[in-house]
Amino acid sequence: MKRVLGVMVGLMALTAVAKPVQKPVKYELDGTKFEGVLVYDDAVKGSRPGLVMVPNWLGINAPNLKHATEIAGKQYIVFVTDMYGESVRPKNQQEAGQAAGAVKGDRNLMRARVNKALEVLRAEGKAAGVDAKKLGAIGFCFGGTSVLELARSGTPIAGVVSFHGGLDAPMPAAEGAVKAKVLALHGADDPFVPAAEVSGFEDEMRKAKADWELVAYGGAVHSFSEREANVPGQSQYNEKVAKRAFLAMNNFFAEVFGK
Repeated sequence: MKRVLGVMVGLMALTAVAKPVQKPVKYELDGTKFEGVLVYDDAVKGSRPGLVMVPNWLGINAPNLKHATEIAGKQYIVFVTDMYGESVRPKNQQEAGQAAGAVKGDRNLMRARVNKALEVLRAEGKAAGVDAKKLGAIGFCFGGTSVLELARSGTPIAGVVSFHGGLDAPMPAAEGAVKAKVLALHGADDPFVPAAEVSGFEDEMRKAKADWELVAYGGAVHSFSEREANVPGQSQYNEKVAKRAFLAMNNFFAEVFGK
């Protein structure tokens, strides 16, 4: 009897073990078909905040899905956004540059696609336990630019966090337009985001009267949060800074989501 009970307890413990889910989600916008991925731990019961995650310019691939799973943990339900369409999956940086450039060059298109991702998160995340009152967005590099455009578009979500994203604004936010709180996490030595772009972003946020914060990490360049980045002086992972940045992200969302 004791042995049977021991086996039952063991089985119950196994069922409670974290089980990361990566669920493909197909959707459509303006005649283009997309496939994003909903990422969450299905061993967690109850509701959790939902995050739209726009990955770097390589889009939906194995490293970025692994990154999303780590971010989701037991805290969030994450929707990894397809910004290019299901037929476009860059295999290298050249293809990624072409795909990202086409979207980044049309900020209305970028805004439409990232807003659609938020809509999909609301709908598809219900069954997984998304708390519709606690929604945010995060993005990396190209993705960071994308979530800043989500904020500039006036979407009423709790907050957005840009990791080493471009800060330029061809369509700057109007006064009062930014409803989301904004956190920009920036590498102080990022060669792809010059000082003029940083100061331009700060000036834009002031004029928009946004609730914003920019953190510049000394010694960090582009892609400081991405383990695969390894081009010294340009795009390079920085473990110390990455830990600080993710702590800043979690503290930010703890504040904007509240209890």
